[in-house]
Parts: sequence; structure tokens; C-alpha cells
Amino acid sequence: MARVTGRRVWLTPARRAIVEVMRLSAGVPLVTIERTMTLRGLAEARAGLPAAPSWAAIFAKAYARVAATRPELRRAYLSWPWPHLYQADQSVASVAVEREYAGEPCVFFAFVSNPDQHTLAGLHAVLTAAKREPVEGARHSRRLLRYARLPWPLRGWAFRWGYHRSGRSRAKNFGTFGLTVTAGLGATLEHLVSPLTTTLTYGPVAADGTASVRLVFDHRVLDGAPAARALRDLEAVLTGEMVHEVAGYPGPPPA
Repeated sequence: MARVTGRRVWLTPARRAIVEVMRLSAGVPLVTIERTMTLRGLAEARAGLPAAPSWAAIFAKAYARVAATRPELRRAYLSWPWPHLYQADQSVASVAVEREYAGEPCVFFAFVSNPDQHTLAGLHAVLTAAKREPVEGARHSRRLLRYARLPWPLRGWAFRWGYHRSGRSRAKNFGTFGLTVTAGLGATLEHLVSPLTTTLTYGPVAADGTASVRLVFDHRVLDGAPAARALRDLEAVLTGEMVHEVAGYPGPPPA
């Protein structure tokens, strides 16, 4: 039998941050619901543009519009000082963005307050900047790395404090909903975990215009029927309002 060799690889600050986010996710009773959406009109409108907005920007804005009419999508379960729900007045999107940092691909998060009130061009520009600007140039990324560089157990305490302290702190530090996708790489996330009440993901849009859209939700806050209605409403927004908005898309603003 061949001798097995290897080496120890230390966790980078960005990897330690994801470890702490997964620790928080482990305590959330998550359920996944899926809906196959027909997005042919939206895909055709987007394909006809010389510089199209990203699918992430489109989904983030559309889901925030649904959340604006469904307050249960803006709620979070908190156990301290006693079990209760906190309802935010507006949505804060937490969009996962892959960046190169410390010699490895890492996941950071772009936070967008009130994405439903952004223009599609403006939202696309925000997410594009999150992929291109220096990692430590973004306020949220600097804070994430600062906490991740703390020694254990201070690191775990800092993440738990930001998560459990209050509903306002939860929304500010983690967002009210998440969006994470690998559709651009031709893959779909099936077993997604998240510390948030709802996290949206979707697969590639097929040639016939269909796409698999999944919503992962905290069952302490949301039940299956409201989650199904949220996906139904999301499809209605994507095939209605967003088609018209994409068709009139002016392109990204000047840098």
C-alpha cells in the first residue's frame, strides 16, 4: 500500500468566516421548496440586450418586490431574551459573491438595502462592483474579515452576538434574505443551508425558458404554503413587471 502524504492547510480568514456562518446555519430547521418557472419571455428580453443585467440582479429585485407585499418574508426568529419574531420594515438582500482572496476562491456577501427600490441598472452596478472592487475596500467585507481574524472563541462569540443580539442587528449584519447561485457555471445548488429566514437559488435557464427555482426557509418562521405562494408570486413578477423593466433596460451606468 502506497504511503499517504500531505500537508496541513491553515484556514484563511475568509474560510473561517464561512465556517462561522455554517455554525449558525446548523441551528436553523431548514426546509426546501422548489418551483419550475417558465421564464421564456424574460430570457428573450434579456438576450436582446447588448449589455444585459445579471440574473442575480433580476432575481434579487423581483424577490424583494414579493417580500414588500409579504411581511412573513421579512421576519426572523430570535431566541433571546425570549423566543419571538422580528419583522423588518424593508428587505436587505445578502448576495453571495465569489472572490479571489489570499490565494483561493472565497465567498463574500454583497448587502443591498431595499433592492426593490433600486433601478435594475443600479442594482446590477452594485453587484458588479462587489465582484471587482478590492475585497477589503467594501465595508461589509472588511467587517467580516475583522471578525474572522479574531481568535477562537472570541470569533464564534462575535458572530453569534451579531446574529442573536436583536432583529435589527440580524438584518444589518446578515440581511433579511439571501441569494446564492451557481447557475452561471451550469449547476444547481440542491442542499443549501443558510442562517437566514429565506434564501433563494436557481438553476440555469433551459432552452425552453424553464428554470428550477428553490427557496430554503426557516420552518420556525414560515410554513410550506406561504413559501409556495411566495414562489408563485415571484414567477408572476418575473414574467410580468421584470419583463417590461428588462425590455427597457438602458444598460449599466457609466463607471
